[in-house]
Amino acid sequence: MDCIKVFAPGTVANVACGFDVIGLAMDAPGDEMILRRSKEPGIRITAVHGAELPLDPAKNVAGVAVQALLQKYDQPDTGIEIEIFKHIHPGSGIGSSAASSAGAVVGVNHLLGEPFTRKQLVRFAMEGERLASGSAHADNVAPAILGGFTMVRSYRPLDIITLHSPAELWVTVIHPQIEVKTSDAREILKQKVLMTDAIRQWGNVGALVAGLFQEDYELISRSLEDVIVEPVRSILIPAFHELKIKCKEAGALGGGISGSGPSVFMLSKGEANARNVAEMMDKVYAPLGVDYKIYVSQINTAGVKVID
Repeated sequence: MDCIKVFAPGTVANVACGFDVIGLAMDAPGDEMILRRSKEPGIRITAVHGAELPLDPAKNVAGVAVQALLQKYDQPDTGIEIEIFKHIHPGSGIGSSAASSAGAVVGVNHLLGEPFTRKQLVRFAMEGERLASGSAHADNVAPAILGGFTMVRSYRPLDIITLHSPAELWVTVIHPQIEVKTSDAREILKQKVLMTDAIRQWGNVGALVAGLFQEDYELISRSLEDVIVEPVRSILIPAFHELKIKCKEAGALGGGISGSGPSVFMLSKGEANARNVAEMMDKVYAPLGVDYKIYVSQINTAGVKVID
């Protein structure tokens, strides 16, 4: 196969208590990418539609991720052309760089005849994240590639666990049209936490994982509490606390900051509740004078998809 088109989903990382370890994939929004084999050696980003991003493959997360894959494949000079259609706004907090990185490695892997498993592809996509944020984290690229909910148990060695995704679980995301860079959001985090807070956070992470596997929506709701990161980062997001309160009143199980923000996610049981939450998000944000987009999606259990 010399040319394919892929869909790379948006993702929610740092799922409340699961900072840097738990993420989920959405059905929408998502990027599309066309990848082609080329007789000309090396990687070329031929175009980026919808965002002003570098065409230099050494400065574009897709190019960096693919180069990592080709190095491991022991054919670093393989000719690859990448055309990117961005529908996830950079700096949105819903995995823009992860979508580009994940879509690129899944697509190239497909062109090469699938020499790597999807879990192996995560490590290559992490190199794109290193370029984007200075940290080779996996909590966005893992769900983007594998689909559903994923957990990063360890980075040394890399150990990614696929969690259960309850069929009735939906996610609603509001993206205020302001930019919060991951690198900036990391700088404001505390480097030390109280033991009491750490214990509370560990309990919530364990309970959230149990709630997902048991499809216990009440337990999921009780577990969506972040006592370490959210109190610091929430100051960067307009009307964050009002949004959380009103969305729970509208039927949300709970939620928090998506990635490093400014997007905010809410999980709900069933589509009806998820759309009620979307309406409430609209009511809260409409008077603020801030442009925003709202997405309602089931959990995407497939991850990056080859669509052509």
